[in-house]
Amino acid sequence: MAPTDQGAAVRDAVAATLKSTARVEERTEMSGPAGMNFTVSANGEFDMAGGNGRLAVKLGTSTDTAKTVPLEQVFTDGAVYFRMPEERTGDTAWRTVPRKDVQAHYLLRPPMNDPEHVLRQAAMMRGAAKVGEEKVNGTPAVHYRGKLDYAAVTLRMAPDRRAKIDSGLKQLGGDIPAFAEVWINRDGLITRTLLSSTMGQVGIKMATDFTDLGKPVETPAAPEAAESLSADAAGGALTG
Repeated sequence: MAPTDQGAAVRDAVAATLKSTARVEERTEMSGPAGMNFTVSANGEFDMAGGNGRLAVKLGTSTDTAKTVPLEQVFTDGAVYFRMPEERTGDTAWRTVPRKDVQAHYLLRPPMNDPEHVLRQAAMMRGAAKVGEEKVNGTPAVHYRGKLDYAAVTLRMAPDRRAKIDSGLKQLGGDIPAFAEVWINRDGLITRTLLSSTMGQVGIKMATDFTDLGKPVETPAAPEAAESLSADAAGGALTG
């Protein structure tokens, strides 16, 4: 007998988490040919029901692990505000883009590091199966694992990057080697996600922890005098 698809349990947990608040910790590790290895970490807090949040982001490389590039982000009023507080040219001004328009530019990297995007991708897993019960950050949680299909992998991806994915798929015979894992706590909320894939020489792991679920978070104010940009101008290693 084929195992029962546990996708409904995952989708229900994602829906409940998207109505909650959380402390968020993201870590993306990307590996590839020489010069392509980097790590992006993002930490902050989110009111996902209200669409508000704040992230402190850092980009590091495997060739210089001591040096990181920082980015500050604020999500509020349907927009994402961002700035580089240590920009070498001295340009530390805030920019803003409509949140609904931002796009992904890297495999399994959420646009503008948006943790809600990660949850929505995880909810799209196929063939979800229960792995077992484990502790995540000291709290019991049920672990599920499934496969991510083309629609999930390319969710909100920029057209030029989608074309590169399509080219890679031809070489792989049309199969997408991408997976999602989630851990659901006893309150029915997502406490961790892990998205992973290896396509050709490029491998990526994107882990997100959701802690302090349901606790109050501060609603950030929109930075003043932010320059409006188009979504096409907001792509990069730091912004996804």
